[in-house]
Amino acid sequence: MAPRCWRWWHWSAWRRTRPPPAGSTPTFGGSDEVRDPANAKALRKKRRRVKVGVKLGKLQFLPDVDEQPPQICVVGSGPAGFYTAQHLLKHHPRAHVDIYEKQLVPFGLVRFGVAPDHPEVKNVINTFTQTARSDRCAFRGNVAVGRDVAVSELRAAYHAVVLSYGAEDHQALEIPGEELPGVFSARAFVGWYNGLPENRELAPDLSCDTAVILGQGNVALDVARILLTPPEHLEKTDITEAALGVLRQSRVKTVWIVGRRGPLQVAFTIKELREMIQLPGTRPILDPADFLGLQDTIKEVPRPRKRLTELLLRTATEKPGVEEAARQALASRTWGLRFFRSPQRVLPSPDGRRVAGVRLAVTRLEGVGEAARAAPTGDTEDLPCGLVLSSVGYKSRPIDPSVPFDPKLGVIPNMEGRVIDVPGLYCSGWVKRGPTGVIATTMTDSFLTGQMLLQDLKAGLLPSGPRPGSAAIEALLSSRGVRPVSFSDWEKLDAEEVSRGKGAGKPREKLLDPQEMLRLLGRRA
Repeated sequence: MAPRCWRWWHWSAWRRTRPPPAGSTPTFGGSDEVRDPANAKALRKKRRRVKVGVKLGKLQFLPDVDEQPPQICVVGSGPAGFYTAQHLLKHHPRAHVDIYEKQLVPFGLVRFGVAPDHPEVKNVINTFTQTARSDRCAFRGNVAVGRDVAVSELRAAYHAVVLSYGAEDHQALEIPGEELPGVFSARAFVGWYNGLPENRELAPDLSCDTAVILGQGNVALDVARILLTPPEHLEKTDITEAALGVLRQSRVKTVWIVGRRGPLQVAFTIKELREMIQLPGTRPILDPADFLGLQDTIKEVPRPRKRLTELLLRTATEKPGVEEAARQALASRTWGLRFFRSPQRVLPSPDGRRVAGVRLAVTRLEGVGEAARAAPTGDTEDLPCGLVLSSVGYKSRPIDPSVPFDPKLGVIPNMEGRVIDVPGLYCSGWVKRGPTGVIATTMTDSFLTGQMLLQDLKAGLLPSGPRPGSAAIEALLSSRGVRPVSFSDWEKLDAEEVSRGKGAGKPREKLLDPQEMLRLLGRRA
């Protein structure tokens, strides 16, 4: 993509060579409204020179030809970032959107989170690629916002900034023994088999017979499925060759998926459950006692929850048909759901050098339905295992001291995507609402944030006048020795991955080492 030309912007005007002192905000000849967020009243009196047309009941921007195109920055190139950019570009015909990403490659959890045996979910990358190829959009990878460039610097360079950087951490168990070798977060395990560079050296030991997954969401079922899937069924996916090699040597035969509450409160969806039930070479283990009385209870629950619980109920209590019974009789691996159990302690081996089991507190439900909470009964039980994967949720991190952050909820405080008390700053995706929902949920959420931003733009609540956008940030990054990766650079890496996978019949063989990626792009590693 050709660099944009800013005739009124002089590179010599940019003299800053290091981050500004805490609390300061660099400016680029823009309006006082952004330098003084408290002056919101003045912002509301501003009106951009836009004409508003109505088309199919939606507001449509028809800007004057002399108007400065709005410069918008999106931080994060996962689904939230790309859907936000897509909405902005679609609904404002002159908006420019720059997407900053700390990884060298785009697409976030679509690349690093979606299971390798779910290629259909990754098709959304085609839509994101169309967005990135727009002449009004630019991808800038290898830029860590909060480290390489401050949010305050982005806000000074752009008319608006949208934080869409997701949840890059995991919820800790906060129990004794969590630090033992053989205990991993499901997030790190998923990153390992999906080629996330920071997890490429995870090296999980799968020489044990039993694995325990703590948590009963879709990620927990993804991890269980990958552990138990015959390796030959994964050979034609984009799972990394390193992970596939470890899985080929795996001795794991049993996987327990443990939850604090009961069948009515599981967080996984029916699609993932069906995949587990039908997984080749495996059979499920469910205790019929966990389902007593549910037949009547589920009559009152919403239809999706009812269908899911009915499938669990049939699997636990009904005798399988002849064909299914024969399949299960040949199964060499098993998986089971353990309900009403809360992890209390990870148990060490006799020499204390690795995990040997999990002590579980037996629980009972207080309350009804999905809002019911687990309360300990006082009883405990020990579950032997050689591998523990914690799948109790992802967690966002604060990105920059200047950005409000709620550590308890793990989100940026906002109203419909508008960051509270920071005009011109927005958020979308998991950092906005928490790590819940599927890609379609994030799409709707991100479109709403984009809509709020455009409403504010139309109402004159964003700074008027020119903004340098990427020109200023590129100069700043260059002064700090940071070289962004463009989307055309990514397409070169993409072609290399596809070429490497072709010989093995895989869609791609992912590049894992950032230094190798830079060398392939002709840069000094």
